[in-house]
Amino acid sequence: MKNFFAKLKKWFKDHKPTKRRLIQLYVALLYNANVKGFVTGKISTAPTKNVCVPGFNCYSCPGAIGACPLGSLQNALGSSKTSTISYVFGIIILFGLILGRTICGFLCPMGLVQDLVYKIKTPKAKKSRFTRALSYIKYVLLFALVIIIPLAYSQAVTLPAFCQYICPVGTLAGLGLLSNPSNAGELVSLGSLFTWKFCLAVLIVIGAIFVYRLFCRFLCPLGAIYSFFCKVAMLGIKLDKQKCVDCGLCIQTCKVDIKKVGDHECIQCGACIPVCPTKAISWKGSQFFLADSAIEQTAELSGESIDLKNAVQSQVKLVSLGVEVQNVVSDTSTDVLEPTKEGETGLFLEPTELNESTNEKSESVKGKGFLYSLRKNNGKGFKIIAWSLAVIILISALVYFNFIREETVAKTNYEIGDGMENFEALEFFTDDGVYDFSNDSGKIVVLNFWYIGCGGCETEMPHFGDLASDENYKDKVSVVVVHSNDEVFDEDIEHIGEYITVEKNWDSFKDNITWIKDLDGEDSLYLKLGGIGAWPMTAIIDSDGVIKFITYSSVSKETLYSEINKILAQQ
Repeated sequence: MKNFFAKLKKWFKDHKPTKRRLIQLYVALLYNANVKGFVTGKISTAPTKNVCVPGFNCYSCPGAIGACPLGSLQNALGSSKTSTISYVFGIIILFGLILGRTICGFLCPMGLVQDLVYKIKTPKAKKSRFTRALSYIKYVLLFALVIIIPLAYSQAVTLPAFCQYICPVGTLAGLGLLSNPSNAGELVSLGSLFTWKFCLAVLIVIGAIFVYRLFCRFLCPLGAIYSFFCKVAMLGIKLDKQKCVDCGLCIQTCKVDIKKVGDHECIQCGACIPVCPTKAISWKGSQFFLADSAIEQTAELSGESIDLKNAVQSQVKLVSLGVEVQNVVSDTSTDVLEPTKEGETGLFLEPTELNESTNEKSESVKGKGFLYSLRKNNGKGFKIIAWSLAVIILISALVYFNFIREETVAKTNYEIGDGMENFEALEFFTDDGVYDFSNDSGKIVVLNFWYIGCGGCETEMPHFGDLASDENYKDKVSVVVVHSNDEVFDEDIEHIGEYITVEKNWDSFKDNITWIKDLDGEDSLYLKLGGIGAWPMTAIIDSDGVIKFITYSSVSKETLYSEINKILAQQ
């Protein structure tokens, strides 16, 4: 029994998560703190959804509490709204300047997913010149799908091309919604585009089993953006060229396509730090958080402890690597190398000289204050404060989103076959500014729900314009386009009018459509008709006020006319 517990203890010690893995898991949970969304099948509409998180985490994920910076950038460029573009570019630049590609290594849930699936035991593809050439695909996708196409189509539709045609994160997040029983009715709305994206997402996940971080290395435009900040970012890894002896261990250890430590392909994971025989690689800014770094320096995120027993043997191993010891040690010949866990190496002082140096250090730091107490013992004080704050923030987010904040629930829930109650709403382009549903009694009413910047909404809008202008239907059908009740537009009717007529050139059918603003709170038409937090949505009500059709995705022109003709044939 004693032997069993010893083996169990050893297993847990060998398999305990690294600090980097803990940070990745923490960030994934924080980004998706709205855990109840996975139960209800509804995405959060909290104000925090207007704020970009640093890593890839799709807005449409049931648990998401923030927005994806890449999706926000495409929508901003597509909407051509200067203030929105400035905000999104500003926040991405801020993330880049502070964190750089540390975001890729530590703060991206998609990176975590790939790290985990790569652990599946299979033959692994090695990096080569071919994989390095493939790594430039993400820059092509960045400029073509994220920047050029949204800008090129901005006067016609908002087209977030990467999100719409490639992004596996959005697809996987969408599966979180579709797999919920409450959203089973939406499966009928899936088309060829979803089939393409689903197949692509599956291929990417399977490929990540064999190729380390396949998506990050070859396809991620967000990583491409952050790569421009690698040299100037405040956080990340750095190389001391004076200490570097060009042994190549860092390049051999790295699983991505770097040519040198910290270049644009480096995801700042820190795996190269503990293998560097001369300790030429370190974390930027570590000197501000660690005392006696020359003595206590370790791989900050590897969790390894200092052990000086085999120092002399380390010198022999260093020589076997082809590195001359005299070129590695300091001028005072006090530094030697020591092997650590799994062949990793660390640079420390000889035991006898360590004691002398430590005594000198102890005497020299007497009287240093609170800041030094935080920095000593490998920055233990800072670590305690950082993890304490992190736990407080996470618990606060979980409590707020799951127990305090309540998503608005409609007091009436309509289904197909129910009669639609009368309602009044703000109408944008009339003298009295009020729309009354009862005024369309005896007509088929098409309710289309949209908001500015919604790519799917703008793609289908011409269909409703054509229907509203069609002389064959003009006296039989009333097209009512309902804008989201977002508070941003409460007093911005003029902006919506400019958007419709100038930016999107919809003035040709503007006067034939009734443009209204959705109701607020539990009276929201969107919520009453089963809206799940994603647009567009369309409902068709017959001349008797009975709901005949509801779809929660873009509707084709053929489907729209087909549903109208069905109702007309039954009257």
